[in-house]
Amino acid sequence: MKRNILLIAGLFFAGFLAACGSEPATQLPVVAAAEQAVGESTAQEETAVLDTAVDEQGAVTISVTPVDLDQEGSELAFEVAMNTHSVDLSMDLAELATLTTDNGRTVSATLWDAVPGGHHVSGVLTFPAIVEGTAVLEGAAELTLTITNVDAPSRTFTWSLSQ
Repeated sequence: MKRNILLIAGLFFAGFLAACGSEPATQLPVVAAAEQAVGESTAQEETAVLDTAVDEQGAVTISVTPVDLDQEGSELAFEVAMNTHSVDLSMDLAELATLTTDNGRTVSATLWDAVPGGHHVSGVLTFPAIVEGTAVLEGAAELTLTITNVDAPSRTFTWSLSQ
């Protein structure tokens, strides 16, 4: 029992140190791996960890983190943070964002769930996971989110899905 507690504490500390590292990208945690390391059974499957992508064009910095890319769900979700000191961020990102896969599927965003306005805005940008009966990510190896007209003509954020 004491060994399990020390193992959990060690994993937590290692994760904390990794999160505080000097790399600009952050990663989403994988809880299942820690649970399996201490020998506990879990029904939760490991999920691929995708980095936060950052674009610093113009006077606005945009950070995007995939938070829900479950192909079984009805939505694909991304956490988006926009920061500036000179541009009003009251735009609706759902009108400015598209999601494209390397196998030719493109979908428009359906919802920008954020409080608009100000110079520091964050929220969740949502896309449909299924279009015309086919999963958007089915067979895709790469995913690109494009946001237009936020103090730059176009910003692209790309992730590899085959890790």
